[in-house]
Parts: sequence; C-alpha cells; structure tokens
Amino acid sequence: MSIEMTTPRVQDLDDVAAVLSGWQHDAGPLHLHPGDLGWHSSRGAAQTTASLRAWSRDGRTLALGLLDGPDGLLRMALHPDLRDDEELCRQLVADVDDPSRGVLGAGEAIVEARGAERFSQLLSEEGWQPDEPWTPLHRDLSSGVDDERVRGAGVRIEVIDPDRVDSWVAVHWSAFKGTPFGEEERREVRQRWLTMADGPFYHRARSLAAFDRDGNAVAVTTVWSAGPGRPGLVEPMGVHRDHRGHGYGVAISVAAASALREMGSSSAVVCAESSNAAAVSTYVAAGFTAREQVADLQRGA
Repeated sequence: MSIEMTTPRVQDLDDVAAVLSGWQHDAGPLHLHPGDLGWHSSRGAAQTTASLRAWSRDGRTLALGLLDGPDGLLRMALHPDLRDDEELCRQLVADVDDPSRGVLGAGEAIVEARGAERFSQLLSEEGWQPDEPWTPLHRDLSSGVDDERVRGAGVRIEVIDPDRVDSWVAVHWSAFKGTPFGEEERREVRQRWLTMADGPFYHRARSLAAFDRDGNAVAVTTVWSAGPGRPGLVEPMGVHRDHRGHGYGVAISVAAASALREMGSSSAVVCAESSNAAAVSTYVAAGFTAREQVADLQRGA
C-alpha cells in the first residue's frame, strides 16, 4: 500500500501520544516528544490536531510532524526502525518541500528532524541548509537524583495546580518575555496554562515552581513523561529575571529530573540552543550530559 498523509482528529490525540511515546529511547535522538504536543496544547486540542501531520501505511504510523508556531517550523519524529527507509524518506521530502501538499507554505521554513539522517540528506539535496545548532542534554535517572543542589539554593519546590497558576505564569513570562506583565497578558497566559492543564496530554505532566526563603516564586518548569522506562522531557524551564545568578536554574532542573524519576522516566532530556551558553551550562551543572550538537534544516525565501 502507498504511504498516506493525514491530519489527526481530536479523538486521535491519545493514540498519537502513545505512538510518540513508543518511539522515545535513551539511546535514540531527542526528536518530537509527547511533551512537545503537551506544551503546544495550550493553544487548545483542536488547534493542536490542525498542526499535526501523520504519515501511515496499512494502518501503521510511520512518521509524525508538528507545525510549531507561526514561523514555518516543522518538528518531526520517524519510527525508529524506518529512519533510513527510502520510500518513506522520499515521500516525506515530497510532502514537506511542496507547498501544495499542505504541510509547509512557500518561502522560509525550518524542519527539525533529529536522527532522521536519510530524510535530512534528501532535504539537503533539495537545497535545504543547516540552521543554528542545538545541544541535546540527557540525565540518566537509574541511580536516583541527589537534591543537594536544591537544598543548597535555599528553595522549596512545589507542584503547581490550577489554583496556584499565577506564580508559575509570572515567572515564565519574565524568563521568556522580559517585558512588563500587564493584566491582559496575565489573563492570556493564565488561560493558556489552564487550557494545557485541562487538555489531553497533561496527565503525563507535572508543573513545578521554586520559591525562595522570602516566598518569591523564582524558577519554574514543566516535565512530561513518555511512560515508564522512557525518556521524560523538560519543557519549559525558566528563571525570573530578577532572581538570576543564585543557582535557582540548577535547582529547578534537578527538581525536574527528580519529578521525572518519580513518574517512572528512565532519563530526563532537554534541548537548548547552543548559542545559549547559560542554559547549557545550567543543565550541565544540574547533572545533564551534553550530547553532540544537532542542526535543523532551513529553506530560504
């Protein structure tokens, strides 16, 4: 049978997450993870399905892609046994590179396809060029997590539920936006977090906040399980701009690893822009090991 590309339905999201979970392995690439879908689902389940593309043959899912954001970014994962499958890779290139296929529009675009070497090679032959490098980071959880870095930072770690979301979103806004956090922005970001927490993936997640000795929320993260014995994802992690330089990023990263271990994950994984030396060094200080850099592929205008 031929390979078919489809857009999943809302009722398919549990199945999509289950497929992606089965493709996560400690020795494998840090590719599209169920947690990426979970974080994306702050936009709502319907929008999340509209952003998904699935390639299948005879009822078997072969590849999944997530259109992540307005900038033409397609994040991919291929079945681990089929990353070098010539028919699949050529079909993916045909669908991704041709705007009429309904995946990426014309003009600038980026494809993230970590570990899919043949697919990436074929895109390169079509003129796609390496984009900025990223650094995957991995922390093995088989031997437990020493929380000394949490105690040393003088913070307490708390799980954030919907009744306590305001402190989490305020830190996240400061960490990633850095602009004044007005009431309109607070309502919007709060609603997006609540939408995510009420969505189809959040049963796989846990949101954490670190509070200093004065009770200020200083760092936040959300972690996502792919099931017992599989890598769990840290997405996102941030430190309030007014509280940087005190080890809070390391502390919340250690807490993230500890939470994933409690959830049954075999490891904690995250990917940071290589140019963000502070983020990479924070994760390394929290016990993560930096792996070989990877680059997305970019198509010009």
